[in-house]
Amino acid sequence: MKVAFISLGCAKNLVDTEFILGVLRKAGITLVNEIGTADLIMINTCGFIKPAKEETLATIEEMHGYGKKIIVLGCYAERYRDELEKTMPFIEKVITLKDYPRIHLILENLFRDRSLKFQPLNYENRILTGNKETAYVKIGDGCDNRCSYCAIPLIRGSYRSRDLQEIIDECRHLVKNGTKEINLISQDTSRYGSDFPDRISLVTLIRELSTIEGLWLIRLLYLYPEEITDQLIEEVRTNPLVAHYFDIPIQHIVPGILKRMNRRGDDIVIKGLWKKIRTAISDAIIRTTVIVGFPGESEADFQQLLEFIGNYPSDRLGAFVYSREDDTPAFAYPDQIDTKTKNDRLDRIMGAQRQIAGRLSRQKAGTIQETLIEAYDEDSGFYYGRSYAFAPDDVDGYIVFQSKKTLRIGDIVKVSIKEAIMYDLIGDAIY
Repeated sequence: MKVAFISLGCAKNLVDTEFILGVLRKAGITLVNEIGTADLIMINTCGFIKPAKEETLATIEEMHGYGKKIIVLGCYAERYRDELEKTMPFIEKVITLKDYPRIHLILENLFRDRSLKFQPLNYENRILTGNKETAYVKIGDGCDNRCSYCAIPLIRGSYRSRDLQEIIDECRHLVKNGTKEINLISQDTSRYGSDFPDRISLVTLIRELSTIEGLWLIRLLYLYPEEITDQLIEEVRTNPLVAHYFDIPIQHIVPGILKRMNRRGDDIVIKGLWKKIRTAISDAIIRTTVIVGFPGESEADFQQLLEFIGNYPSDRLGAFVYSREDDTPAFAYPDQIDTKTKNDRLDRIMGAQRQIAGRLSRQKAGTIQETLIEAYDEDSGFYYGRSYAFAPDDVDGYIVFQSKKTLRIGDIVKVSIKEAIMYDLIGDAIY
């Protein structure tokens, strides 16, 4: 039995994919990359915003063209199961997120004619789809924030922290098998432990993971501004294994817009946090995301957002146009912004950010960056890698460098930075 697996969406969805791939391989199924050679296609879908949903449906239709059996899983399957079964009857099976605890039984039933035995989801069987040196580790699922524009709580439910010891065990297993960088993720990573009866927090988890021998770097992704404590900042500052990297989606800066978004905090909190991080950790990298064109966002509101990113610069910034999502409060808000205005604001804010990012990147010239090698281009002779300042999967760019010595993927080397080209840093290995 040959299965081709397509994974759409975010890193959290990718982790689900890697766990399911492990279930398949452990049962004796052959995993293939070529769609044409597969007996079955499995698609892990995204249902977060309109472009992601459109990509999901287009992918299902495209895969249907191969004439293979199709199983659809993931966020879109969770949110639109009935619609999928009604409008795409060619789908063999729709597996929702709620089905995951018993996915082994579902698969066993689907493949009953082959007498295959499937095991429950287990980190020991997980298959990393990228370089083994880098891994995402989910520390929780769901979200309690209930932002007015966001469907995540509808899809993944309320926030649930993952068992502390299970996370530690998975990270030990990963490091034992060659992983050097652990990227901690969830819908709200800074909330970790808040639903436990005892005093466990993200700092507790970080300190436990820091005892793992052979681990090079711990990176924190998806932090909520209001939940970043002084204790967490101090842990990042003083713990040599924790990247000086803060991924903090703020979505907007104008108090009125934040209130309509049902976001906690305001511009004073956010500006104070930026100052606090920059003061405590001089080489901190701050990444954020914002939404433009939210219902009721005036030109004056947008100008305040532009002023904020200029006066309180972020090293990395991702911007999205507001996507009107079914069953969310913001869907029914008056003063919806037209597409042309939203796209114009997106272009303007990203244009401003390119100038900021370029300036901040150029300040890295003359620094030495400890770099994990991820790729080598034989034609140019350049290596590609990342330091603490760069998140995985080409989110932030790369360190591009040459070396007089032959190096290997997974090596960690010191690179002297000579110049910056937008988001990429250019340099030479000094070992």
